[in-house]
Amino acid sequence: MIVNVSRRMLGKALIEKGVINQDQLSIALIEQKKRKIPLGKIFVKMGFVSEAIIRDSLGESLGQESVDLSKTVVDSDAISLIPKEIARRHRILPISFDGQENVLTVAMSDTFNVVALDQISAMIGVGVEIKSLLAAEADIEGSIDQFYGFELTVDGIINEIDTGEIDYQSLDAQTDEYSQPLVRLVDALLADAVKKGASDIHFEPERGFLRIRYRIDGVLRQVRTLHKNYWPGISVRLKVMSEMNIAEKRAPQDGRISRTLFGRPVDFRVAAQPTTHGENIVLRILDRQKSIVPIDALGLTDDNLSTLKLLMARPEGIILVTGPTGSGKTTTLYSMLNYVNDESVNIMTLEDPVEYPMQLIRQSSVNETVKMDFANGIRSIMRQDPDIILVGEIRDEDTAVMALRAAMTGHQVYSTLHTSSALGAIPRLLDIGIKPALMAGNIIGIVAQRLVRQLCQHCKESYRASEFEKKLMATVEDNITLHKANGCELCDSQGYRGRIALMEVMRIDNNMDDLIANKASRRELESAALSNGFSPLSEDGIRRVKEGLTSMEEVFRVVDLTHRVI
Repeated sequence: MIVNVSRRMLGKALIEKGVINQDQLSIALIEQKKRKIPLGKIFVKMGFVSEAIIRDSLGESLGQESVDLSKTVVDSDAISLIPKEIARRHRILPISFDGQENVLTVAMSDTFNVVALDQISAMIGVGVEIKSLLAAEADIEGSIDQFYGFELTVDGIINEIDTGEIDYQSLDAQTDEYSQPLVRLVDALLADAVKKGASDIHFEPERGFLRIRYRIDGVLRQVRTLHKNYWPGISVRLKVMSEMNIAEKRAPQDGRISRTLFGRPVDFRVAAQPTTHGENIVLRILDRQKSIVPIDALGLTDDNLSTLKLLMARPEGIILVTGPTGSGKTTTLYSMLNYVNDESVNIMTLEDPVEYPMQLIRQSSVNETVKMDFANGIRSIMRQDPDIILVGEIRDEDTAVMALRAAMTGHQVYSTLHTSSALGAIPRLLDIGIKPALMAGNIIGIVAQRLVRQLCQHCKESYRASEFEKKLMATVEDNITLHKANGCELCDSQGYRGRIALMEVMRIDNNMDDLIANKASRRELESAALSNGFSPLSEDGIRRVKEGLTSMEEVFRVVDLTHRVI
């Protein structure tokens, strides 16, 4: 029954995509009746399509997620749960295991194989959910030999390298690359970083060793130190994966890596920088699963959320998101775009570079080689009949002028600016040469934000607030309970796990427009904003402390609270 339904759906899907024609389908159906094998195999054997196309088309037809195993890094914890014999018998490849959520992700050529799923479920124990992804049968068979035949853990691979010899010349080979332990070591480090929730991976060569650090929850944490002999092989492998020039070591290079980790696509933006002891390579992890947060889940107060939605409902004007590097501005912008994204509007973006692909949105990257910077890019986008424009960053006068002119001509514009607060955006624009008259009436709202580490909810420790902390919270209550970091296995003894945003949303009304046009002082602008319901970052930080989500010490680290006691 399933096979017949899949056959009809698969043939129709391939014709609709223009991959095959009706004659090819008729030929394949005749052959399928003779050989009694799945229609997808017939298409592949006759050379009509590749297995990858069959996998994706069948997945779409059945409403089933598919996975490309050639770009997948398998989790060693998942491999250890299912013996190789069982995996081969049922054509199943374990991809990842999430111990916190108790979810095992597997790749299968037949996601409707109930017998196989029941047997695996009985084997791994009650309470573990099995998530199945569709994969090509040939890919599964090859991957079983590849991943079950070699050590996959970081410690195991390092031990393998220390006790054997490495052929550095074959690190860029396209065949049997998993026989090289350094190839597996790089993949294992990428998977380990993603699993631990890192945002960046730093490979830092020193005189006698290689330091590896992850940036987790905004703080760099050293995870490994390896002998300097590891670095030539690791750097070559990273360059091959990111399509850099492996022979160039004296000039900076940029690249990109795409991998499937834990059953989902993850991209890495790679940057190599020559230093005293060799090339320093940093990877920015672009995890699409974390890229778009629903706007209601950003953690805004009800008043700020209502204000932000009101600003986005306006047909024209520019909304700025401000904050230092790594403060979550891109995530907020994408959440805002996702909120207004609809078939009835044309949304176009200009980014440096495009970090996360979004449906229905036309995304472009600035490209200096073809002289398309932000200013020229906005000029080009204006000829594409846009309703909403995202400008990745306002860096100079030309970009700011073009963005403001786009807002003047009836477009919604979103952009970022590096300032310390929402109010700081006005003097910053004045500093780069923007006239007050151009800002007034065109800037409709400014969002400023910071990211603070969230206390581990399993081990946080409560205590009674001190007199100084009471002053910061502007309260005279006696028994106020706050929380501080402690440390446990779940948070890797850090006391913090994950991050939350502190945000302030400032709406620019007619009164503030007049003040901006007349070059009012910052104190006058702040007074007008506060009388209009504006709540600064410090208030949002104190709110999060009172809710027990973060500590006073952590808020102090990223937000200036001294004005509350002076």
